[in-house]
Amino acid sequence: MLDEADSRLLAALQENAMLTTQELGERLNLSPSQAGRRRQRLEAEGYIRAYRAEVAPEKVGLGVQAFIQIVMATHTEKNAQDFVRLTRHQPEIIGAWTLTGEADYLLRVYCTDLSALNALVQQVLLPHPAVSRVQSQIVMERVKPDAPLPVGL
Repeated sequence: MLDEADSRLLAALQENAMLTTQELGERLNLSPSQAGRRRQRLEAEGYIRAYRAEVAPEKVGLGVQAFIQIVMATHTEKNAQDFVRLTRHQPEIIGAWTLTGEADYLLRVYCTDLSALNALVQQVLLPHPAVSRVQSQIVMERVKPDAPLPVGL
């Protein structure tokens, strides 16, 4: 169970994972060694899964972000496994979720341009035997970036 200091530590690391134990201690009113031990415990217990750099997509040539809904042709275990394998091996697909409702999957993709997005849809997703229908929405503007999880509510 998380106490208030743990929740504040997680919130601080979600804002800036590069904080030193000294900086964490100052933010949490703890000694650096206490802050470091808490961080290590939260890592060991699986609360903190990874540390990542947030890369600016436009700086690396990824000018188009889209969300793609997938409706499966049939709902068999093999189809699901084959489609999930595709999502894991297609670098443009940076996130994939199963859904309730009309669509079976939601994909988040980044492509260099509209032509690359069209190729992904037309040459990779639609021809897949597990896929019945594809619907894509191109992101025009990101009005809120991925936010930290609301820990400690």
